[in-house]
Amino acid sequence: MMNSIKQQRQVVLDTETTGINPKEGHKIIEIGCVELINRRLTQNRFHVYLNPDREIDAGAIEVHGITNDFLEDKPRFADVVEDFMTFTHDAELIIHNAPFDVGFLNHELALLAKNPRTIESNSSVFDTLTFARKKHPGARNSLDALCKRYGIDNSHRDLHGALLDAEILADVYLIMTGGQASLLDVDEHAEGSQQQTIVRLSADRPKLKVIRCSEEELLAHQQRLQKIAKVSDGCVWLQD
Repeated sequence: MMNSIKQQRQVVLDTETTGINPKEGHKIIEIGCVELINRRLTQNRFHVYLNPDREIDAGAIEVHGITNDFLEDKPRFADVVEDFMTFTHDAELIIHNAPFDVGFLNHELALLAKNPRTIESNSSVFDTLTFARKKHPGARNSLDALCKRYGIDNSHRDLHGALLDAEILADVYLIMTGGQASLLDVDEHAEGSQQQTIVRLSADRPKLKVIRCSEEELLAHQQRLQKIAKVSDGCVWLQD
């Protein structure tokens, strides 16, 4: 019996808020998540708008364009928390500037109970901003800057939106953590350098055909390994 291989599940997450500091009473008004399984984007999504029961700062509206009138009939965080925690449970959360989003999420959780859960107790967290700063020291590492560096089209992003930003961040993460961008790993902004673009494969594409070797091919392979073993100190492919 073949051993089952545990799938790597990651959730790319972003939020929009009423302001920049939860300690000043600011709340989450949008959560957007997309799922990666073994570094492949699936069609599984989690997306909600939330009524914060408070006014949104004018500066925040300029960033994301979400208004109090739009959120008036939307659910509260308490209404969606169980679905959200279930969706993200045991996944690695991929977040750009994780302390901001995790701070807001933990604040929302703390308002629900005396002994609340935390994001860290439910999921692990990978901060793409911290990773980008180590990979590209001294460079701009905002999401827009990373899109430009890695050749990701974000021209449809006039305003911030949690789900859209999560989808864009998924592209950035997959390229940024997928190895060097070029043979010599040169500066991507250097003249003549070639930027990498991401190509998504369909999740429902047919499985690759596996062509197994014949008995004759297996015999020829073993004979070849025996010859290698005779003229060397040993053959690693014959070792147990």
